[in-house]
Amino acid sequence: MSEADRGMGLEAALWRAVAVYRVLALVYAAAVIAMNADGYARPAGGWAVLAVMAVWTAYTVPAFRDPRRRGWPLLAADLAVASGCLVATAWVETPSNIADGRPTLPVSWVAAAVLSWAVAGGRGAERSPPVGRRWLGVAAALVLSVANLLVHAIAGTSGGISRTTFNGIVLLLLAGLVVGHVVRLALDAEARLARAVELESATRERERLARRIHDSVLQVLAMVRRRGGELGGEAAELGRLAGEQEAALRTLVGAAPAAPDAGDDVDVRPLLTCHASSSVTVSTPATEVRLPAHAAREVEAAVAAALDNVRRHCGDGARAWILLEDGGAAVTVSVRDDGPGVPAGRLDEAAADGRLGVAQSIRGRVRDLGGTVEISSAEGAGTEIEMTVPRS
Repeated sequence: MSEADRGMGLEAALWRAVAVYRVLALVYAAAVIAMNADGYARPAGGWAVLAVMAVWTAYTVPAFRDPRRRGWPLLAADLAVASGCLVATAWVETPSNIADGRPTLPVSWVAAAVLSWAVAGGRGAERSPPVGRRWLGVAAALVLSVANLLVHAIAGTSGGISRTTFNGIVLLLLAGLVVGHVVRLALDAEARLARAVELESATRERERLARRIHDSVLQVLAMVRRRGGELGGEAAELGRLAGEQEAALRTLVGAAPAAPDAGDDVDVRPLLTCHASSSVTVSTPATEVRLPAHAAREVEAAVAAALDNVRRHCGDGARAWILLEDGGAAVTVSVRDDGPGVPAGRLDEAAADGRLGVAQSIRGRVRDLGGTVEISSAEGAGTEIEMTVPRS
Protein backbone atom coordinates (compact mmCIF):
# COMPACT_ATOMS: atom_id res chain seq x y z
CA MET A 1 0.00 0.00 0.00
CA SER A 2 1.41 3.37 -1.01
CA GLU A 3 1.65 6.39 1.27
CA ALA A 4 -0.99 8.12 -0.84
CA ASP A 5 -3.43 5.25 -0.35
CA ARG A 6 -2.78 5.15 3.40
CA GLY A 7 -3.68 8.77 3.88
CA MET A 8 -6.60 8.83 1.46
CA GLY A 9 -9.38 8.08 3.95
CA LEU A 10 -8.28 10.47 6.69
CA GLU A 11 -7.13 13.14 4.26
CA ALA A 12 -10.50 13.13 2.50
CA ALA A 13 -12.22 13.47 5.88
CA LEU A 14 -10.04 16.47 6.73
CA TRP A 15 -10.90 18.24 3.48
CA ARG A 16 -14.60 17.53 4.07
CA ALA A 17 -14.28 19.11 7.51
CA VAL A 18 -12.66 22.22 5.98
CA ALA A 19 -15.49 22.37 3.43
CA VAL A 20 -18.13 22.20 6.16
CA TYR A 21 -16.38 24.94 8.10
CA ARG A 22 -16.18 27.10 4.97
CA VAL A 23 -19.93 26.82 4.34
CA LEU A 24 -20.89 27.47 7.97
CA ALA A 25 -18.50 30.43 8.17
CA LEU A 26 -20.10 31.83 4.99
CA VAL A 27 -23.53 31.65 6.60
CA TYR A 28 -22.19 33.44 9.67
CA ALA A 29 -20.56 36.14 7.53
CA ALA A 30 -23.81 36.64 5.64
CA ALA A 31 -25.68 37.14 8.92
CA VAL A 32 -23.09 39.68 10.13
CA ILE A 33 -23.22 41.64 6.86
CA ALA A 34 -27.03 41.65 6.91
CA MET A 35 -27.06 43.05 10.46
CA ASN A 36 -24.39 45.70 9.83
CA ALA A 37 -25.22 46.72 6.25
CA ASP A 38 -27.08 49.89 7.31
CA GLY A 39 -23.98 51.20 9.04
CA TYR A 40 -21.57 50.61 6.15
CA ALA A 41 -20.13 53.49 4.18
CA ARG A 42 -20.88 51.48 1.01
CA PRO A 43 -23.63 48.91 1.74
CA ALA A 44 -23.62 47.65 -1.85
CA GLY A 45 -19.93 46.84 -1.44
CA GLY A 46 -20.71 44.58 1.50
CA TRP A 47 -23.20 42.58 -0.56
CA ALA A 48 -20.68 42.41 -3.42
CA VAL A 49 -18.02 40.97 -1.13
CA LEU A 50 -20.56 38.44 0.18
CA ALA A 51 -21.33 37.42 -3.41
CA VAL A 52 -17.64 36.87 -4.09
CA MET A 53 -17.34 34.75 -0.95
CA ALA A 54 -20.39 32.68 -1.93
CA VAL A 55 -19.13 32.05 -5.46
CA TRP A 56 -15.65 31.14 -4.22
CA THR A 57 -17.10 28.80 -1.60
CA ALA A 58 -19.21 27.05 -4.23
CA TYR A 59 -16.08 26.59 -6.35
CA THR A 60 -13.58 25.53 -3.68
CA VAL A 61 -15.75 23.00 -1.83
CA PRO A 62 -15.66 20.46 -4.71
CA ALA A 63 -12.24 21.65 -5.93
CA PHE A 64 -10.42 20.84 -2.69
CA ARG A 65 -12.07 17.42 -2.56
CA ASP A 66 -10.45 16.50 -5.88
CA PRO A 67 -6.79 15.49 -5.31
CA ARG A 68 -5.94 16.40 -8.91
CA ARG A 69 -6.96 20.03 -8.39
CA ARG A 70 -5.71 20.37 -4.83
CA GLY A 71 -2.37 22.01 -5.58
CA TRP A 72 -0.42 25.23 -5.24
CA PRO A 73 -2.51 27.27 -7.74
CA LEU A 74 -5.74 26.56 -5.85
CA LEU A 75 -4.14 27.17 -2.45
CA ALA A 76 -2.62 30.48 -3.61
CA ALA A 77 -5.92 31.60 -5.16
CA ASP A 78 -7.79 30.70 -1.98
CA LEU A 79 -5.43 32.80 0.13
CA ALA A 80 -5.60 35.69 -2.36
CA VAL A 81 -9.42 35.73 -2.37
CA ALA A 82 -9.55 35.60 1.44
CA SER A 83 -7.04 38.45 1.70
CA GLY A 84 -8.94 40.52 -0.87
CA CYS A 85 -12.26 40.11 0.92
CA LEU A 86 -10.57 41.04 4.17
CA VAL A 87 -8.91 44.20 2.79
CA ALA A 88 -12.21 45.20 1.15
CA THR A 89 -13.47 45.95 4.65
CA ALA A 90 -11.48 49.21 4.59
CA TRP A 91 -13.47 50.34 1.54
CA VAL A 92 -16.91 49.20 2.72
CA GLU A 93 -16.78 50.05 6.44
CA THR A 94 -16.43 53.46 8.01
CA PRO A 95 -13.12 54.31 9.75
CA SER A 96 -14.92 54.82 13.03
CA ASN A 97 -16.51 51.37 12.94
CA ILE A 98 -13.17 49.80 12.13
CA ALA A 99 -11.53 51.65 15.02
CA ASP A 100 -14.34 50.50 17.34
CA GLY A 101 -13.56 46.88 16.49
CA ARG A 102 -16.55 46.00 14.31
CA PRO A 103 -15.96 42.59 12.61
CA THR A 104 -14.46 42.51 9.15
CA LEU A 105 -16.71 41.57 6.24
CA PRO A 106 -15.67 37.90 5.96
CA VAL A 107 -15.36 37.53 9.76
CA SER A 108 -14.12 33.95 10.40
CA TRP A 109 -14.59 32.83 6.78
CA VAL A 110 -10.94 33.72 6.04
CA ALA A 111 -9.80 31.03 8.49
CA ALA A 112 -10.86 28.42 5.91
CA ALA A 113 -7.84 29.39 3.82
CA VAL A 114 -5.57 28.91 6.86
CA LEU A 115 -7.09 25.48 7.50
CA SER A 116 -6.61 24.49 3.86
CA TRP A 117 -2.94 25.46 3.94
CA ALA A 118 -2.47 23.68 7.28
CA VAL A 119 -4.00 20.45 5.97
CA ALA A 120 -1.94 20.65 2.78
CA GLY A 121 1.23 21.27 4.80
CA GLY A 122 0.50 18.46 7.24
CA ARG A 123 -0.06 16.01 4.41
CA GLY A 124 3.13 17.13 2.66
CA ALA A 125 5.21 16.82 5.84
CA GLU A 126 4.35 13.13 6.04
CA ARG A 127 6.01 12.61 2.67
CA SER A 128 9.21 14.38 3.76
CA PRO A 129 8.88 17.61 1.75
CA PRO A 130 11.37 20.49 1.67
CA VAL A 131 12.04 22.04 5.05
CA GLY A 132 9.42 24.66 5.93
CA ARG A 133 6.34 23.09 4.40
CA ARG A 134 5.14 21.99 7.79
CA TRP A 135 4.62 25.70 8.60
CA LEU A 136 2.26 26.37 5.66
CA GLY A 137 -0.69 27.01 7.97
CA VAL A 138 1.27 29.56 9.97
CA ALA A 139 2.48 31.21 6.74
CA ALA A 140 -1.10 31.60 5.51
CA ALA A 141 -2.11 33.03 8.89
CA LEU A 142 0.70 35.59 8.67
CA VAL A 143 -0.50 36.71 5.22
CA LEU A 144 -4.04 37.23 6.53
CA SER A 145 -2.65 38.99 9.59
CA VAL A 146 -0.92 41.48 7.31
CA ALA A 147 -4.22 41.95 5.47
CA ASN A 148 -5.91 42.65 8.81
CA LEU A 149 -3.34 45.34 9.57
CA LEU A 150 -3.78 46.81 6.08
CA VAL A 151 -7.46 47.37 6.84
CA HIS A 152 -6.49 49.76 9.64
CA ALA A 153 -3.74 51.37 7.58
CA ILE A 154 -6.00 52.00 4.57
CA ALA A 155 -8.89 53.23 6.70
CA GLY A 156 -6.54 55.58 8.56
CA THR A 157 -7.78 54.67 12.01
CA SER A 158 -6.12 56.33 14.96
CA GLY A 159 -5.06 54.61 18.12
CA GLY A 160 -3.59 51.51 16.45
CA ILE A 161 -5.33 48.20 15.94
CA SER A 162 -8.40 47.26 17.94
CA ARG A 163 -8.58 44.47 20.46
CA THR A 164 -10.87 42.55 18.11
CA THR A 165 -8.28 42.68 15.33
CA PHE A 166 -5.49 41.59 17.67
CA ASN A 167 -7.54 38.64 18.93
CA GLY A 168 -8.37 37.64 15.37
CA ILE A 169 -4.70 37.64 14.38
CA VAL A 170 -3.76 35.49 17.38
CA LEU A 171 -6.54 33.00 16.63
CA LEU A 172 -5.45 32.70 12.99
CA LEU A 173 -1.86 31.99 14.00
CA LEU A 174 -2.94 29.41 16.56
CA ALA A 175 -5.23 27.73 14.05
CA GLY A 176 -2.45 27.46 11.48
CA LEU A 177 0.02 26.06 14.01
CA VAL A 178 -2.24 23.65 15.90
CA VAL A 179 -4.18 22.30 12.93
CA GLY A 180 -1.00 21.66 10.93
CA HIS A 181 0.54 19.80 13.87
CA VAL A 182 -2.58 17.73 14.54
CA VAL A 183 -2.89 16.80 10.86
CA ARG A 184 0.69 15.54 10.80
CA LEU A 185 0.14 13.48 13.95
CA ALA A 186 -3.13 12.02 12.66
CA LEU A 187 -1.73 11.05 9.26
CA ASP A 188 1.36 9.54 10.85
CA ALA A 189 -0.81 7.51 13.21
CA GLU A 190 -2.91 6.27 10.28
CA ALA A 191 0.21 5.25 8.37
CA ARG A 192 1.54 3.37 11.41
CA LEU A 193 -1.78 1.57 11.82
CA ALA A 194 -1.76 0.57 8.15
CA ARG A 195 1.76 -0.82 8.48
CA ALA A 196 0.75 -2.74 11.61
CA VAL A 197 -2.21 -4.28 9.77
CA GLU A 198 0.06 -5.27 6.88
CA LEU A 199 2.52 -6.85 9.29
CA GLU A 200 -0.24 -8.80 11.05
CA SER A 201 -1.58 -10.06 7.72
CA ALA A 202 1.92 -11.11 6.64
CA THR A 203 2.45 -12.91 9.94
CA ARG A 204 -0.80 -14.88 9.63
CA GLU A 205 0.00 -15.88 6.05
CA ARG A 206 3.51 -16.95 7.06
CA GLU A 207 2.12 -19.05 9.91
CA ARG A 208 -0.34 -20.72 7.54
CA LEU A 209 2.42 -21.55 5.05
CA ALA A 210 4.72 -22.71 7.84
CA ARG A 211 2.11 -25.22 9.03
CA ARG A 212 1.68 -26.63 5.52
CA ILE A 213 5.44 -26.78 4.92
CA HIS A 214 6.03 -28.45 8.28
CA ASP A 215 3.43 -31.10 7.52
CA SER A 216 4.91 -31.91 4.11
CA VAL A 217 8.27 -30.61 2.85
CA LEU A 218 10.13 -30.45 6.18
CA GLN A 219 9.11 -33.97 7.14
CA VAL A 220 10.29 -35.34 3.79
CA LEU A 221 13.65 -33.54 4.08
CA ALA A 222 14.09 -34.81 7.64
CA MET A 223 13.37 -38.37 6.50
CA VAL A 224 15.88 -38.06 3.62
CA ARG A 225 18.52 -36.71 6.01
CA ARG A 226 17.94 -39.50 8.49
CA ARG A 227 17.82 -42.32 5.94
CA GLY A 228 20.85 -40.98 4.07
CA GLY A 229 22.90 -41.06 7.24
CA GLU A 230 21.80 -44.64 7.90
CA LEU A 231 22.60 -45.88 4.38
CA GLY A 232 25.98 -44.16 4.08
CA GLY A 233 27.97 -43.71 0.87
CA GLU A 234 26.43 -41.40 -1.75
CA ALA A 235 23.15 -41.49 0.15
CA ALA A 236 24.92 -39.88 3.11
CA GLU A 237 25.90 -36.90 0.93
CA LEU A 238 22.28 -36.56 -0.23
CA GLY A 239 21.18 -36.76 3.37
CA ARG A 240 23.62 -33.98 4.32
CA LEU A 241 22.33 -31.73 1.54
CA ALA A 242 18.75 -32.45 2.55
CA GLY A 243 19.64 -31.56 6.14
CA GLU A 244 21.06 -28.20 5.03
CA GLN A 245 17.94 -27.40 3.04
CA GLU A 246 15.77 -28.45 5.97
CA ALA A 247 17.65 -26.10 8.30
CA ALA A 248 17.49 -23.23 5.78
CA LEU A 249 13.77 -23.76 5.23
CA ARG A 250 13.07 -23.90 8.97
CA THR A 251 14.94 -20.60 9.40
CA LEU A 252 12.98 -19.03 6.55
CA VAL A 253 9.51 -20.00 7.77
CA GLY A 254 10.37 -19.35 11.41
CA ALA A 255 11.76 -15.86 10.95
CA ALA A 256 9.53 -12.89 11.72
CA PRO A 257 8.19 -11.20 8.60
CA ALA A 258 9.92 -7.99 7.64
CA ALA A 259 8.06 -4.81 8.46
CA PRO A 260 6.85 -2.82 5.44
CA ASP A 261 9.62 -0.66 4.17
CA ALA A 262 9.56 2.97 5.27
CA GLY A 263 10.67 5.11 2.37
CA ASP A 264 13.83 3.81 0.65
CA ASP A 265 15.27 2.06 3.73
CA VAL A 266 15.06 -1.70 4.23
CA ASP A 267 15.76 -4.04 7.13
CA VAL A 268 19.05 -5.89 6.58
CA ARG A 269 18.18 -8.79 8.89
CA PRO A 270 15.90 -10.78 6.54
CA LEU A 271 18.49 -10.48 3.76
CA LEU A 272 21.13 -12.12 5.95
CA THR A 273 18.98 -14.75 7.67
CA CYS A 274 18.18 -16.22 4.25
CA HIS A 275 21.77 -17.54 4.22
CA ALA A 276 21.28 -19.58 7.40
CA SER A 277 21.73 -23.35 7.11
CA SER A 278 23.09 -26.26 9.09
CA SER A 279 26.61 -24.98 8.41
CA VAL A 280 25.92 -21.22 8.55
CA THR A 281 24.76 -19.50 11.73
CA VAL A 282 23.30 -15.99 11.50
CA SER A 283 23.06 -13.71 14.53
CA THR A 284 21.17 -10.39 14.27
CA PRO A 285 19.79 -7.82 16.75
CA ALA A 286 16.20 -8.15 17.90
CA THR A 287 15.30 -4.74 16.47
CA GLU A 288 15.40 -3.58 12.86
CA VAL A 289 18.71 -2.65 11.28
CA ARG A 290 17.82 -0.38 8.37
CA LEU A 291 20.00 0.75 5.48
CA PRO A 292 19.21 2.37 2.14
CA ALA A 293 17.88 -0.30 -0.23
CA HIS A 294 20.90 -0.20 -2.54
CA ALA A 295 23.36 -0.41 0.36
CA ALA A 296 21.46 -3.32 1.93
CA ARG A 297 21.54 -5.29 -1.34
CA GLU A 298 25.25 -4.65 -1.78
CA VAL A 299 26.01 -5.78 1.79
CA GLU A 300 23.99 -8.95 1.24
CA ALA A 301 25.87 -9.62 -2.02
CA ALA A 302 29.21 -9.15 -0.25
CA VAL A 303 28.15 -11.63 2.45
CA ALA A 304 27.09 -14.12 -0.23
CA ALA A 305 30.49 -13.75 -1.87
CA ALA A 306 32.23 -14.40 1.46
CA LEU A 307 30.16 -17.55 2.05
CA ASP A 308 30.92 -18.73 -1.47
CA ASN A 309 34.62 -18.44 -0.67
CA VAL A 310 34.09 -20.53 2.46
CA ARG A 311 32.39 -23.29 0.46
CA ARG A 312 35.06 -23.30 -2.27
CA HIS A 313 38.20 -23.05 -0.14
CA CYS A 314 37.30 -24.54 3.25
CA GLY A 315 35.65 -27.82 2.28
CA ASP A 316 32.20 -29.28 2.93
CA GLY A 317 32.65 -29.62 6.67
CA ALA A 318 33.51 -25.98 7.32
CA ARG A 319 31.16 -23.86 9.37
CA ALA A 320 30.53 -20.11 9.08
CA TRP A 321 29.06 -17.50 11.37
CA ILE A 322 27.44 -14.21 10.29
CA LEU A 323 27.11 -11.45 12.89
CA LEU A 324 25.15 -8.24 12.26
CA GLU A 325 25.78 -5.27 14.56
CA ASP A 326 24.06 -1.87 14.60
CA GLY A 327 26.50 0.85 15.63
CA GLY A 328 24.11 3.75 15.10
CA ALA A 329 26.09 5.74 12.56
CA ALA A 330 27.31 2.57 10.84
CA VAL A 331 26.31 -1.07 10.36
CA THR A 332 28.91 -3.83 10.76
CA VAL A 333 28.61 -7.33 9.31
CA SER A 334 31.25 -9.95 10.03
CA VAL A 335 31.61 -13.37 8.37
CA ARG A 336 33.83 -15.85 10.23
CA ASP A 337 34.70 -19.45 9.35
CA ASP A 338 36.64 -22.31 10.95
CA GLY A 339 38.56 -23.22 7.79
CA PRO A 340 42.30 -23.53 7.29
CA GLY A 341 42.78 -19.78 7.02
CA VAL A 342 44.44 -17.65 4.34
CA PRO A 343 48.26 -17.66 4.16
CA ALA A 344 49.94 -14.27 4.29
CA GLY A 345 50.07 -12.61 0.88
CA ARG A 346 47.58 -15.01 -0.72
CA LEU A 347 44.93 -12.32 -1.31
CA ASP A 348 47.41 -10.00 -3.00
CA GLU A 349 48.60 -12.86 -5.22
CA ALA A 350 45.00 -13.69 -6.16
CA ALA A 351 44.31 -10.07 -7.13
CA ALA A 352 47.49 -9.95 -9.21
CA ASP A 353 46.44 -13.15 -11.02
CA GLY A 354 43.04 -11.67 -11.88
CA ARG A 355 41.02 -13.58 -9.26
CA LEU A 356 39.04 -10.68 -7.88
CA GLY A 357 36.49 -12.41 -5.67
CA VAL A 358 37.60 -10.65 -2.49
CA ALA A 359 38.97 -7.52 -4.13
CA GLN A 360 35.82 -6.70 -6.12
CA SER A 361 32.91 -8.76 -4.78
CA ILE A 362 33.62 -7.83 -1.18
CA ARG A 363 36.06 -4.94 -0.85
CA GLY A 364 34.85 -3.19 -4.00
CA ARG A 365 31.19 -3.28 -3.00
CA VAL A 366 31.83 -1.99 0.50
CA ARG A 367 34.26 0.66 -0.71
CA ASP A 368 31.65 2.00 -3.16
CA LEU A 369 29.31 2.43 -0.18
CA GLY A 370 31.92 4.46 1.68
CA GLY A 371 32.70 1.61 4.07
CA THR A 372 35.72 -0.39 5.08
CA VAL A 373 36.68 -4.08 5.07
CA GLU A 374 39.07 -5.74 7.52
CA ILE A 375 40.23 -9.32 6.96
CA SER A 376 41.82 -11.27 9.80
CA SER A 377 43.23 -14.71 9.09
CA ALA A 378 45.97 -17.08 10.08
CA GLU A 379 46.83 -20.57 8.88
CA GLY A 380 44.77 -23.11 10.78
CA ALA A 381 42.75 -20.46 12.64
CA GLY A 382 40.03 -19.62 10.13
CA THR A 383 39.21 -16.29 8.55
CA GLU A 384 37.07 -13.33 9.63
CA ILE A 385 35.86 -10.64 7.24
CA GLU A 386 34.45 -7.52 8.93
CA MET A 387 32.51 -5.09 6.75
CA THR A 388 31.49 -1.67 8.11
CA VAL A 389 29.06 0.48 6.11
CA PRO A 390 28.05 4.02 7.16
CA ARG A 391 24.36 4.86 7.14
CA SER A 392 24.80 8.20 5.39
